[in-house]
Amino acid sequence: MRRYFEDFAIGETWTSRTITLSEDEIIRYAREYDPQPMHVDPEKAAEGRFGGLIASGWQVAALSMRLFVEAGGYGETPMVGLGIEQLRWRRPVRPGDRLTTTRKVIATEPHQRRPEFGVIKTEVTVTNQDGEAVMTMIALGQVPCRPRAE
Repeated sequence: MRRYFEDFAIGETWTSRTITLSEDEIIRYAREYDPQPMHVDPEKAAEGRFGGLIASGWQVAALSMRLFVEAGGYGETPMVGLGIEQLRWRRPVRPGDRLTTTRKVIATEPHQRRPEFGVIKTEVTVTNQDGEAVMTMIALGQVPCRPRAE
């Protein structure tokens, strides 16, 4: 289903399916994008600040986007990311953690320079199996406005 800017309401919320992040997935991602010992080397990670292997925060952020798209929040509407106002990694994500993403519309406003688009501001929270927030983010997305009748 295609959705337009006018279809989004403040307070609208989407919740994703839950995924389990494995040690292999953490290491594979980190080797490619964030090759720090706490993400790629279980032995060195065990000696470090977190006492074991943890996921890169960037991996958690990328997963939150994937889970949101799969949840169908924007439907078939093409959404262009405009940026992130705030991003916080609250708790380490460890192998075996089960993650769920919730995204809530907190503001909508017309695009300042392009009247054919609107801006949707969402609050993103990724929680673990204990309901603890492991990541929070405020994201801005651009979606098309409903076409006007000619």
